[in-house]
Amino acid sequence: MKTKREDSENAADEDGVAKRQKLTEESSPQLAFENPILSLASYDDDEEEEDEDRRDGNRGKPVNNGRKEDGNGHNYSEDDDDDEEDEESSVGQGKRSRAIEVRRDCPYLDTVNRQVLDFDFEKFCSVSLSNLNVYACLVCGKYYQGRGQKSHAYTHSLEAGHHVYINLRTEKVYCLPDGYEVIDPSLDDIRHVLNPRFSREQVEQLDRNRQWSRALDGSDYLPGMVGLNNIKETDFVNVTIQSLMRVTPLRNFFLIPGNYIHCKSQLVLRFGELTRKIWHARNFKGQVSPHEFLQAVMKASKKRFRIGAQSDPVEFMSWLLNTLHGDLKSLKKGSSIIHQCFQGELEVVKEIHSKHIAEKKENGDNQNNENGDDGGTEAHKVMTETSKMPFLMLGLDLPPPPLFKDIMEKNIIPQVPLFNILKKFDGETVTEVVRPRIARMRYRVTKLPQYLILHMRRFTKNNFFVEKNPTLVNFPVKNLELKDYIPLPAPNDKEKLRSKYDLIANIVHDGKPGEGSYRVFVQRKSEELWYEMQDLHVSETLPQMVALSEAYMQIYEQQQ
Repeated sequence: MKTKREDSENAADEDGVAKRQKLTEESSPQLAFENPILSLASYDDDEEEEDEDRRDGNRGKPVNNGRKEDGNGHNYSEDDDDDEEDEESSVGQGKRSRAIEVRRDCPYLDTVNRQVLDFDFEKFCSVSLSNLNVYACLVCGKYYQGRGQKSHAYTHSLEAGHHVYINLRTEKVYCLPDGYEVIDPSLDDIRHVLNPRFSREQVEQLDRNRQWSRALDGSDYLPGMVGLNNIKETDFVNVTIQSLMRVTPLRNFFLIPGNYIHCKSQLVLRFGELTRKIWHARNFKGQVSPHEFLQAVMKASKKRFRIGAQSDPVEFMSWLLNTLHGDLKSLKKGSSIIHQCFQGELEVVKEIHSKHIAEKKENGDNQNNENGDDGGTEAHKVMTETSKMPFLMLGLDLPPPPLFKDIMEKNIIPQVPLFNILKKFDGETVTEVVRPRIARMRYRVTKLPQYLILHMRRFTKNNFFVEKNPTLVNFPVKNLELKDYIPLPAPNDKEKLRSKYDLIANIVHDGKPGEGSYRVFVQRKSEELWYEMQDLHVSETLPQMVALSEAYMQIYEQQQ
């Protein structure tokens, strides 16, 4: 027969059990490789874990499913902590598990400060500079490594009295130095900012959404129309990113990580991450820093494009599209989302005069040509080569600016219609090229892409300096009808010829060549409004203002 005291103890135990969350996870698999950084970044968590296990084993009694229960009624579960550091230190020792307490009632949740949280920067420990097993302190926003008793996060929790930390890889929240995991739905907004998520239904609704979002500081921003931080002379990257964010199929592809989950390229993963942050409606602030993406660009381009050095957005766009295509095409043989959006085809007719070939052959060997008649007949022969060439963007040549000033002693800024410079691709206009050898070229478009990228060749380099052509190009913002100006291939019987395009992005260069800055005009589809974006500055503008600028690169969308 039980005493009243025993009954009350049992009831208290049951209440304690009900208050705790039960969680069981399998022990993490053994890693198949040694990490060279491990010797620099291990904190002997194993010893303290074994001590904890021994203490728990002494005071607790084992129950079903591997759970332990101590005298206070707290539940524990066999958890692997998901720490990379712990996994690596267990290489060669077989599988090992550790008891982690899971609680819902953490008393320190009111110390979490969302104002200081910024997950745009690289996930490196602020003390050891290691990227293994990094936690963010949710009180001060700094990154620290590890969670064991000799780790930087543990030390910080004791020194500063900051107790709530999130693992940046697994998104689990822990309270230090106590070491228990916190499960609380109020932390979900932080997880969403750390790793934005989109369902396919949300992606489809993006272009219909007219709703503004509010940042923590009370400012309003439009998802997809957020400013990008200029870290140091990186405006050429910012305008390129903002332009590509208007290409709907490309954006939709990168918003869902499952589309490129098998791709190992850091550039692809960082570009996808940046795309999700730009279009996320629950950000804590109304701008995004493309810091991690720029680090991936520097590494992939072998520092051809880097922070602190101004570059050309046309060169960067060309490199980025080709690199993303190269990284993604292994998933699907030969094709990628890049080529589906931007790839068109040109027919190139090259005329080479045999006179130049003859000169090349005889150059230096027989300068005094004895058979002058033969040379004369050879000079009239023309070799013609016809080939098909894929393209991702078309380069347009601007007419040279006037050399002399007018009566008012001012340089006239010349203007040229877009259709005049598009005649380069009508199959009849001859373009003379010097490299690799002198030839006459004729171009004709044989396949139009869904998104057409045009760039105006404003800059000419010689041995001494770079010149900028100030000619204004007059172009339509809507209904660019290509078939009126360049011959297009006849479509198949069932297909309709789609040759009408609408402008969606226009990149502009201001200032002197080699210096200056870039800005971009982009269209928001849900309301068909135009916005001018320069780094962090985003302002609404009139469509008429878009056509008054010195256009450098444009993206047109095919009307469906």
